Parts: sequence; C-alpha cells; structure tokens
Amino acid sequence: MNKKISSYPSVLTIAGFDGSGGAGIQGDIKTISALGCYATSVLAALPVQNTCGVRSIHSIPAEVVGAQLQAILDDIFPDAIKIGMVHTTEVLEVIVNTLQQYPEVLVVFDPVMVSTSGHRLLEDSTIEAIVKKLFPLAAVITPNLDEAAVLTGMPVHTIDDMRIAGKKLMELGARSVLLKGGHLDAAQLTSLYFTNDGKVQEYSFEKIDTQNTRGTGCALSSAIAAYIAQGRSLPDAIALAQEYVHQAILTGKDVQTGKGNGPLNHFFDPQKLIINK
Repeated sequence: MNKKISSYPSVLTIAGFDGSGGAGIQGDIKTISALGCYATSVLAALPVQNTCGVRSIHSIPAEVVGAQLQAILDDIFPDAIKIGMVHTTEVLEVIVNTLQQYPEVLVVFDPVMVSTSGHRLLEDSTIEAIVKKLFPLAAVITPNLDEAAVLTGMPVHTIDDMRIAGKKLMELGARSVLLKGGHLDAAQLTSLYFTNDGKVQEYSFEKIDTQNTRGTGCALSSAIAAYIAQGRSLPDAIALAQEYVHQAILTGKDVQTGKGNGPLNHFFDPQKLIINK
C-alpha cells in the first residue's frame, strides 16, 4: 500500500433528494465542491420536487440510511458533517446512534421542516426527537424563521421575536443557534448567532430582490461544514458561509432556472479542490 502523503478536506452531507438540483443533497454537494472540499453523501429521504414545489415525499428505510452512513464512515472519514432533512424518527435515531460514536466530528444541523414553497417536510412525531436527540449532537443548528416557530411553538416574524426564539432554542438544549433572518419583511436582513455563554452575534445583509432563493438554507449549512473542514473555527465558518450565500444569491438573482423559485449560483467563484499535505 502506498504511503498517504496528502488528503482532501472531506464533508459528509446527510440530506434529502432534490432532482431539480438547487437544494437538498444536490445543492449540498455543489456548495461543498465550490468551496474546495470533497463531498460525500447519505440519502435520508426522497422528495419528488422541482422549483415549483414538493409533489410527494418517500421515506428511505432507516436500515438503508444506516448502512449508507456506516459505509462512508468506514472509508472516507469526514472532517465535518452536515445534516439536513430527516423525514422520520426511525431515520433520525439511526443517524444519532451512529454519529454518537464519533464525537470528534463537528456536526452542523439544518432542521429542514418547511420547503421554500411552504410544504411541510417531516412527520410531527419527529420534531420532539429532533430536539431531544439531535440538538445535543450538533455544534450548531441553523433554523429559519418558520422552523424556529415550529420548534419553539411561538410566532417568529421580527428581530425581537428572533431574540426570544433563539434563547428558547438554547434552553431546549442546542449548543449554539444561527437563527436565519432571510424571511424577515425588511430591507435589511439580520441573522442572529446564539452561543452558550449568552452572547448574541448579529449578521446583516441587504435584501436582494429575487425569487432565486431555492436551497439557501442547504447551502449555508453545507458552507459552514465546508469551512470547518478547512480548519476554520465555528464562528469564522459561520461568518464566511453567510458571505458565500449572499454572493451566491446576488450573482444568480437574474437567471431563470425552472418555473418557480430558482437556485442560487453555487459556482460564482469555484475553488480548486484543496489538497492537505
């Protein structure tokens, strides 16, 4: 066997399918690749969807998800992991039980619950399990306003609402929370990052006039994981990932892809695959 002399920073995405290519596992792979990392993947759910919306969702058997996951962990061990759509409690438990054996790997969890088109993406029984089992596992969770509302049981429409909801999410057991403000009705969009020391970091960007926002949450969480895999600290990864997504939306805002909510431009500034010596 040849001596290993170098490696690629590897990011594993565990997520749902998007045949239209803008969100889900396909959007994750594009983001991870655009940021110079090597993407591996585990398919956790099979939505039938396009840019206009979700038509149906088909579950992947939990044992199949577990087998996919173990196969990757046994071979191409990730430097960071992103978890997106987890459709059933059985799949969630397989993921958690497996990843608990690898506490050294940072996990970014995007609690995908509502699609851009407004379609509910997971079973009600899964929400409680997410809070109880996935919150403690993830280094950061990245809900949008709709997802924060589902998780906290309160309406989240304003920055003041976000401050209350973020604290509630921390009290529910999250290790840190990036509460995304992309759905705010304002010219300036603000996201809030909550940490267990009680601090709240604000990130603000000008709102971009476009309907091409499909997969922004997938891209953000995947970008955070990619920057972590490159060796960045979690706060730095969060800041860099938000700038990446902002530029990806900005550079893709006037391009029509499909008849509905189009994707962002993942490859506005693609990086060469990084080789760690």
